[in-house]
Amino acid sequence: MLMIGAATKGAGTDGLYETEAVRQIAFDIYPSAYTHFIADAHQIPLASGSVDGVCIQAVLEHVIDPEQVVSEISRVLKPGGLVYAETPFMQQVHEGAYDFTRFTELGHRWLFRNFETISRGALGGPGLSFYWAAKYFLRGLTRSRLLSDVLSLPFALAALMDGMIGEDHKIDGSNGAYFLGRLTGTSIPLSRIIDEYRGAQR
Repeated sequence: MLMIGAATKGAGTDGLYETEAVRQIAFDIYPSAYTHFIADAHQIPLASGSVDGVCIQAVLEHVIDPEQVVSEISRVLKPGGLVYAETPFMQQVHEGAYDFTRFTELGHRWLFRNFETISRGALGGPGLSFYWAAKYFLRGLTRSRLLSDVLSLPFALAALMDGMIGEDHKIDGSNGAYFLGRLTGTSIPLSRIIDEYRGAQR
């Protein structure tokens, strides 16, 4: 399993690191206790068809050319290999100048159009997006990250209410999108992508 941008452990990846059945190879643009090498995801220094799976969490918003990175993921995967990606949608700028792009759930699906869907959908819903917006609003008012983090805590309750919201409405106001897919070598036609929309505005 190739872990991209994995200088720190991604949320929910503990199982991958703990199981002996999965061998992890991790890289990022800086070293850490988890990385095996340093590299740019636009040019992954691995042979074509050399990995069984790729995990890329909260990385694609920080690269200049997400299409190129996904192309590299496709290149290094074996035929039928798996990819798991998480990418933000309704999130404010983080990592300062190293934050470039956002994707709707449908845009995320198009980004991985050369993959067959196993599972896809929203990460968090409008409640989590509201919490993020409140935090950054208060940060702008107070000019203090610490103070805004404290003052925005009551708004975190909105994120807990996402469990009451249907998946279609979550998709339209989601904090991010996830995609789990299998490399097929065939692409979704542009004429079909609209049919892939799963939000509430159908």
